[in-house]
Amino acid sequence: MTDEQVAAYGRFGAEPLDQAAVERFFFLDDADRELIGRRRGDHNRLGFALQLVTVRHLGTFLTDPLDVPLMVLDYVAAQLQVADPSVVKRYTEREKTRLEHQWELGEVFGYVSFAAGRPGLVRWLDDEAWTTGDGPRALFFAAVGWLRQHRVLLPGVTTLVELVAEVREATELRLYDALAGAVSAEQAVDLERLLLVPEGQRRSRLDRWRRAERSTTGRGMVRALERVAEVAGLGMRRVDTGAVPTRRVIGLARYGLAAKAPKLARHPYRRRIATLLATVRWLEVTATDDALELFDVFMTGELVGRASKTADKEKLRQHRAYARHAPVLAQAVQVLLDAAEWGEGVPLDAVWDAIDSTVGSRARLRAAVEGVTPLISPADTDPDGQWRAAVVERFASVRGFVKMLCQVIEFGAAADARRVLEAMRRLPELLDARPSNRVPTGFLDARAVDVDLVPKGWWQRLVFAKDRPEGTVDRNAYVFCVLELFHTRLKHRDIFAVVSDRFADPRARLLAGARWRAVKGPALGALGLPESPDELLAAHAQDLDAAWRDTAGGIDHGGQVRIDAAGRLHLAKDDALDEPPSLADLRRRTTGMLPAVDMPEVILELMALYPGFGEAFTAVTGGTSRLADLHISVAALLTAHALNVGLTPMIADTPALNRGRLAHVDQHYLRPECYTAANAVLLAAQAEIGLARAWGGGLVAAVDGMRFVVPVRTADARANPKYFARKRGVTWFNMVSDQAMGTAGKVLSGTPRDTLHLVDLVYHPDGGPRPEVLITDAGSYSDVVFGIVTLLGYDYRPVLADLPDAKLWRIDAGADYGSLDRAARGRIDLGKITRHWPDILRVIVSIHAGDISAHDAIRILQHDGRLTQLGDAVATYGRIFKTLHVLTFVDDPSYRRQLKAMRNLQEGRHGLGRHIFHGRKGELHRAYHAGMEDQLGALGLVLNCVTLWNTIYLDHALDTLRAQGYPVTDADAARLSAYQARHINVHGHYSFTLPELAGGRRPLRDPDVREPE
Repeated sequence: MTDEQVAAYGRFGAEPLDQAAVERFFFLDDADRELIGRRRGDHNRLGFALQLVTVRHLGTFLTDPLDVPLMVLDYVAAQLQVADPSVVKRYTEREKTRLEHQWELGEVFGYVSFAAGRPGLVRWLDDEAWTTGDGPRALFFAAVGWLRQHRVLLPGVTTLVELVAEVREATELRLYDALAGAVSAEQAVDLERLLLVPEGQRRSRLDRWRRAERSTTGRGMVRALERVAEVAGLGMRRVDTGAVPTRRVIGLARYGLAAKAPKLARHPYRRRIATLLATVRWLEVTATDDALELFDVFMTGELVGRASKTADKEKLRQHRAYARHAPVLAQAVQVLLDAAEWGEGVPLDAVWDAIDSTVGSRARLRAAVEGVTPLISPADTDPDGQWRAAVVERFASVRGFVKMLCQVIEFGAAADARRVLEAMRRLPELLDARPSNRVPTGFLDARAVDVDLVPKGWWQRLVFAKDRPEGTVDRNAYVFCVLELFHTRLKHRDIFAVVSDRFADPRARLLAGARWRAVKGPALGALGLPESPDELLAAHAQDLDAAWRDTAGGIDHGGQVRIDAAGRLHLAKDDALDEPPSLADLRRRTTGMLPAVDMPEVILELMALYPGFGEAFTAVTGGTSRLADLHISVAALLTAHALNVGLTPMIADTPALNRGRLAHVDQHYLRPECYTAANAVLLAAQAEIGLARAWGGGLVAAVDGMRFVVPVRTADARANPKYFARKRGVTWFNMVSDQAMGTAGKVLSGTPRDTLHLVDLVYHPDGGPRPEVLITDAGSYSDVVFGIVTLLGYDYRPVLADLPDAKLWRIDAGADYGSLDRAARGRIDLGKITRHWPDILRVIVSIHAGDISAHDAIRILQHDGRLTQLGDAVATYGRIFKTLHVLTFVDDPSYRRQLKAMRNLQEGRHGLGRHIFHGRKGELHRAYHAGMEDQLGALGLVLNCVTLWNTIYLDHALDTLRAQGYPVTDADAARLSAYQARHINVHGHYSFTLPELAGGRRPLRDPDVREPE
């Protein structure tokens, strides 16, 4: 704990209280005033009242009961109608009075001494430390909260610190004993061998297993599966760890994955064995996930991608044949069409003569027919499926891992996917079958395969090729057919890995049984959802009907809204907001006043202004850092990662900036949880600035993705020619509040539908208030997403780019909505929602409780690209709110303007991000997902640093201009942007020294003096 935290323990802090806080915490109700009124004299009544509000607020009595803020004294005196609060000074004249009052307050309100409450606190602390694994600081403040809640008077700070440390150490030892005790002597030996470096090698097996295979080839898949087999071969999943909370095992495993082997080897025996056991168990999960992620990339990129290119080349070749033969056939058919008009009884020879004179000869016509016939696909085939014929030629690239996949990884399947899984499991046996006269090489016995599994179309043409021996199927085609079906089912989680995190069965994560019964009530109360939907749906029906009528009545047919003959809505583009000269001049002046600064100085200045920012970067071990000038090293690393320039420009001849020091700090002090804690400090600071409050209240958020090319070979990037040209890339999906600060972010492979991850992002913010309004782009919303997001309590507002094609819905089929009657084409069946309401609640509460991600929940709600009955019910609910959104969008220009403003805000942040992340052509060179998360997490944190720093100085500039008599209007100030970077140096060499800041601020520049570039 810092000196400031120790000084604030059990005392009123140095920070002044605002009026709202005083009224909240120091209000006296009727019972309080009656108890206080029993005292004689104003000084006794006021002193007694101060002790009462103090023990409630702080959880302890003060040695000096008058050591309270003046604001509290005045507020309490006003409630007691004590005209002169200074009379309270007489209260301390008699020491016994103070003690008697403390005893009486304890008796009346149930406060007990720490000695009496200690056993309960120890039990609670033990449970909390055992189940959460929180660090000592978090446990200390949680213990303070418990003591206040249970009305146990706070002990001395040293007493509580020592107790927390004692209990936490005991639970850590119990954790090590429980895990190490579950391991047999032979297994313990096997675990310790993981730390040894085999002869002739440079790394231990544990270090080798930590590195995932990144080669997206067949051989890479084999190596990835060999890694899974090696880790699983230790048999640590069979060790019974049920007595230990899963969260603790995962937390210990993460430490084991981050710590180096020599450090693990130095731990005491039981801690070493426990850490290795947890690490290996989690490694089996991550190795499985890595292998299946690689399999997904291999299937979509290496196999299908390359085969598609081959098929495209084949199409070009076929196009030349079509171009040569089609004119001949067209001329012959035209003659036949003309002959039909010659009348009845026309001789066939006359028709042939006409054809011969037109096309040249019958031989030419016959050649055209023979040339075109092979190019015609069967009527029931997929016209874009020719890549399947090309992919079959690459059998050698999959043979090795196909035989290993189901043998190494244990899979399960939903009922309708079991045949696919069974066919996949039989492939090794089929591939090992020896050729015979009846079944030659390259073919399989048709009786040994599931022929009914082969889909119609291209796969049937390839599997049941015409030239195959009777009673056989084409081996290569059948293998690829099963492989594609397996891959598709795996993506939808109809087939799932038993030991996995990302590829596990999402259905198993839905709440059920006792946990569902325990969670349901509080969750439904928090979400405002009833167990019976009748009244809720009736209210929604009324709202939707009113919205249709209000919008229809407000449409000006000569205005922006137009309704075409099909009843579709068309909306003219809104006029841009006027930019008055006063705004242009204010922007010029405030921009010119921002001080010039180096990027590291921005970070260091904020660390000086907000100590909690720098304190967020703690060692991975949880201990207190003994490194001098740690903040300088952290600032250098954040700059290096965010600017994408590497460590070289940061290195200097100082202890805090030498390469070894930076490498150590990078490994041990920079990680996602530190970024989250640091961002929370910045978000809280931004919310206190007047200019940020003029931008918004933090309750509106926009979510979008920023794309990054990843030029290195990795399984965590995907192709998308629109964004990445011929390379692959990732999406940094991030959320920004209306106060311009980024509140959350995550890295997604390629360019998936962002909205599938929207809820998962919103539910794990770095800080700030919970947003009420969510705004996204136009390309990723759907009815089912509308339903999920709305049921979770958010006001969902995607931008509408395809308004005429948006299907609108009504509940009342007989209602007349005037000019909009034809626009209300869809009919909402409320009965469908009612029938599935219990299952809808189970899905939504499971998401809210964190048992399942919204992304995985959507997998449950659809099958093979089509909604299940439950999914359709959720989508039906969503259609109510999609229609309300569209009608409001059409009817209310200010509503549209808010959407546009938030989208512009997000684009402004991304533009600033691209300016900052300029090194290496703005490409991301991390091959591992964790590395990508680390670097883009640093970028998000630095973006918030720049935003906060700019907001501070823009607010300061506005105050300065107002003091100088410059006319600053609130409307103009609210349209200033914090996303400015011309004054911040992001190129070349960087300064890590803060100047002496008079008044805590740098001097503003003169906007009328043009400084050299």
